[in-house]
Amino acid sequence: MHGRARYRERMRLRGVGRRYGRRGPWVLRDIDLEVPAGALLRVEGGNGSGKSTLLRLLAGLDAPTAGRITGRPRTAYVPERFPAALPFTALGYLTDIGRVHGLSRSAAAHGARVWLERFGAGEHARTPLSELSKGTSQKVAVAQGLLAAPGLLVLDEAWTGLDRASRIVLDGAVAERVAAGSTVVFVDHDPRRLAGKPDAVHRVESARLAAVGQPVADSGPRVRIEVEGPPGARLPEALPGEPDVAPAAPIGLRLTVAAAHSDALLRALLAARPAWHIRTVTPAHPVRPHANDRGEPGR
Repeated sequence: MHGRARYRERMRLRGVGRRYGRRGPWVLRDIDLEVPAGALLRVEGGNGSGKSTLLRLLAGLDAPTAGRITGRPRTAYVPERFPAALPFTALGYLTDIGRVHGLSRSAAAHGARVWLERFGAGEHARTPLSELSKGTSQKVAVAQGLLAAPGLLVLDEAWTGLDRASRIVLDGAVAERVAAGSTVVFVDHDPRRLAGKPDAVHRVESARLAAVGQPVADSGPRVRIEVEGPPGARLPEALPGEPDVAPAAPIGLRLTVAAAHSDALLRALLAARPAWHIRTVTPAHPVRPHANDRGEPGR
């Protein structure tokens, strides 16, 4: 569940279009997109621009009218509005979803309880979905997307309706999935959501898709994080930002990473099993070149 996901084929959209009805207007047209493993992608666009349609195509809930989508890994989709009027308890629903994703009943039930507790909804495990508040229903919706550790997690305004603590939990869960090698594609109305973290930002406009953001350059400010783990512990694989790692005195490790990746790196370290103890977090000041390194006479 926590290992790095590996897929034989990269997910690709080639010439993808979607319209509703034979003569309806194109909601999306000529979409070309590669969706690599281990990436965090943000999708932006105005109301009615086609963002949700794109996410439903990525998740396999809609089929393209034109073009092809290939290489889709096991996928989970979290909508903004959860259909709460279903004849299940929260635990029963999540357990059945886990079974659909290939988990054993005991593993699905255990994962359901773990995620309900993480989102502060453990006391509602036996509550019928129809009796849950909107906020708690959304916690169940997010939990169903996370409990089977999907290779592609699609979040369509999934933070809407969550309390502040649960939004922070979801931010951390996104970092965990990306660190484990999964891809996360998300839409959110808050432009500050996961700011500085996405590997790419794409905008839907006039039925087309355009890349408007790329990874933050690692040549900017950097952060030094000193950590200490249990005896014999190894750092998790595929840490966010690919930090430089060096020994730290008297014991432990020093991780140096671009500041834009530092929050995700901290979450990944704290979410590791066993968790790593964070000793210090400080700016990593660049080393000033010696005068002779600049071709000037030394003093």
